[in-house]
Amino acid sequence: MFKIIQHKIFLLAFGTVISVSVKAQQNLKLIYDKPAENWNEALPIGNGKLGAMIFGGASQEHLQLNEETIWAGEPGNNVPKNTFDSIRKIRKLLNEGQFEQAQKLSNATYPRAAPKDLNYGMPYQTMGDLFLDFKGHENFKNYTRTLDIEKAVSSVSYEVNGVTFRREIFSSFADNVIMIKLSSGKKGSLNFSIHASTPHLKKSIFTEKNQLVINGTSSSSDNKIGKINFKTVAFPVLKGGKLTSIKDQLEISGADEVIIYISIATNFKKYNDISGNPDVRVSEYVQSALHKKYDAELKEHIEKYQKYFKRVELNLGTTEQTKKTTDIRIKEFGSSKDPDLVALYFQFGRYLLLSSSQQGTQPANLQGIWNDQLNPSWDSKYTVNINTEMNYWPAENTNLSEMHEPLFDMIQDLSVTGQESAKEMYHARGWNMHHNTDLWRITGIVDGGFYGMWPMGGAWLTQHIWNHYLYTGDQQFLKKHYAALKGCALFYLDVLQQDPSKKYLVVSPSMSPENTYMKSVGITAGTTIDNQLVFDVFNNFINASKILNEDKGLSDEVKSALNKLPPMQIGQHTQLQEWLTDMDRTNDKHRHISHLYGLFPSGQISPFRNPDLTEAAKNSMTYRGDKSTGWSMGWKVNWWARLLDGNRAFKLISDQLTPAPMETKGQSGGTYPNLLDAHPPFQIDGNFGCTSGIAELLLQSYDGYIYILPALPDALPNGSVKGLKARGGFEIDMEWKNSKLNKLVVKSVLGGNARIRVAKDIQFKSKTSLTSAKGENPNLYYQVNAIKKPLVSDKAELKGYSIPETQVFDFDTEKGQTYIFESK
Repeated sequence: MFKIIQHKIFLLAFGTVISVSVKAQQNLKLIYDKPAENWNEALPIGNGKLGAMIFGGASQEHLQLNEETIWAGEPGNNVPKNTFDSIRKIRKLLNEGQFEQAQKLSNATYPRAAPKDLNYGMPYQTMGDLFLDFKGHENFKNYTRTLDIEKAVSSVSYEVNGVTFRREIFSSFADNVIMIKLSSGKKGSLNFSIHASTPHLKKSIFTEKNQLVINGTSSSSDNKIGKINFKTVAFPVLKGGKLTSIKDQLEISGADEVIIYISIATNFKKYNDISGNPDVRVSEYVQSALHKKYDAELKEHIEKYQKYFKRVELNLGTTEQTKKTTDIRIKEFGSSKDPDLVALYFQFGRYLLLSSSQQGTQPANLQGIWNDQLNPSWDSKYTVNINTEMNYWPAENTNLSEMHEPLFDMIQDLSVTGQESAKEMYHARGWNMHHNTDLWRITGIVDGGFYGMWPMGGAWLTQHIWNHYLYTGDQQFLKKHYAALKGCALFYLDVLQQDPSKKYLVVSPSMSPENTYMKSVGITAGTTIDNQLVFDVFNNFINASKILNEDKGLSDEVKSALNKLPPMQIGQHTQLQEWLTDMDRTNDKHRHISHLYGLFPSGQISPFRNPDLTEAAKNSMTYRGDKSTGWSMGWKVNWWARLLDGNRAFKLISDQLTPAPMETKGQSGGTYPNLLDAHPPFQIDGNFGCTSGIAELLLQSYDGYIYILPALPDALPNGSVKGLKARGGFEIDMEWKNSKLNKLVVKSVLGGNARIRVAKDIQFKSKTSLTSAKGENPNLYYQVNAIKKPLVSDKAELKGYSIPETQVFDFDTEKGQTYIFESK
């Protein structure tokens, strides 16, 4: 055990004194005193497969239901035929500087609306809605509606005529069912009806064998016919009372207690196989749950959920704000001290990932698994030029590694379907995809030759494979997914083109996602994000091939191409350049700041290794501004954390925790009353991005060391966290007081050297060997890939980047051992 001896700290406080209790137990509940009036006030539950939004009305309970595989369309890719010649012509136009002509040709080759023989991806679709109608419950009092994210259980309680009525609702992690338990304080007082609706055109709703049944078929879209068949059942089990079946609804009268089992099944088995039997499946799901008593099902559900959720605890202190309802806390966050809401928001992000991404399910899409429409915004599919990746940023560092698996499964699928787009569109080996995919694992252009001409989706997705390996050290996992890393590297090895100067190899054509450098022109070659992504793709393959002792010859070939990639550049406005030539505008407020991928989630830009690039990245951030869409603000929290500016990051958290506008369009994000993120409209990525960003404020492990409290905001001077993960299999607990580290616990899962960076004013005293770090970290999980020296414009005015004073030390760890540091 090591002891940290810390000098006395004298803290000058100013402004309003707020009483903040750090020891108080955090209340991990969303709480409301009225039913939801709309979808953005309803509360989400899910088990990765089945999702519901709970409205909690007294006279009418409303559950909007989702099943993860109800998508429009049918199997099949969307790769356009005979476009390679156009790709070559676009490359030539770009090399000749005819940018507008290149964009026009791209738009003509890949029209904005999908051609008749093609599609631009299928929408994720709602199943429909279940309603429970309670006559005579219009006048109620003492109403409470909650979502307990520590147990993944929602509840409703209210009083009518002196009788208390209660509902408990959860999407079971033990079985593929949603369960509703209805009870009251008076026997025989449960009287209600159950009915349903669905917006699908092909449908039937009826009762049979004391259950309500909803059958349907998903929609047709573009050139695809809807072929997902689904079956939903709602099966009530009564204690006392009477159940009556009518044509399309169930009537319950005089019951003491009712438990409703809801399940949904489809014919989907895999992206290329829809031979499943929803009738058999849904029956098996319900029967499995019926064999257990309710309390046993609830207990098993909570245990399975908490196995993951309780790995991490975050306490930032509580104030009187915690006594208020969640919607009021959001409204008042900007004008009050409510650090506990930040902790609740962090844990809510982890709850959402657990609830929308489980082993064996589909990955979380743009809305997780929660969607009430047939044609939601952006089809609620997988947008992979930032959004899908952002969904999984918290998977490793907030100790939910298993929830990452659905994304890896999808990458495996895409590494197969993406071979078609690589070969047909680019005459290349390996695999690729563009900026969108769906349940059917499409890899072609989506949304035309402006938004869709970005052949980099696979490059970004595969970073998650490598990062998972760095966090877990799982070589069997790396071996399983090695082919996807190799295929991605092969694609770029084949498609890289010489730039006009003949100095570099670049991706052409492409774009900096969704942005322009001339009016309506975004198509170009050698964008900064593309260069950064290919840098990571090549390094990941080189390192993986070395670890697994595979493909040495190919690895050497990739190394040669890696050396010909362009360096990052600092432009005339002392900004990190977005394009290969210096075309950035200081008044550009675009929501995508894609060229900062190298700062986060990649680790190519470091304040300690590359202060000039860090300063340029900060300038780019400053030019773009803070307020934007919800997901963009979530990304900015992570960037400012990497820039070691905790106060600016906290301002972005405050901007995010601003009530979202009621408008369903625009660039002004925020948070809805149910804590869900607004683009607007709702997009779940902002929740996940902010959760990741809060973790980055407390712990970073990308730059060759574990950095403890790298960007702690002044607004969070006291707190503790348990269970955050660092690369190399380290699990970190820490406490801090008056903005200084008070206790540190390092648990080593894999063993090996631990390199820790902490504030300089901490002194250490220990009998255990503790040395000042020198050279690169010998721990292979902390290898840093060296970047080229950046090119700097003659017009740039670098002023130097202020870096906090720190110290870095090493100590050896053994697998399975825990190391404790305490201050005196």
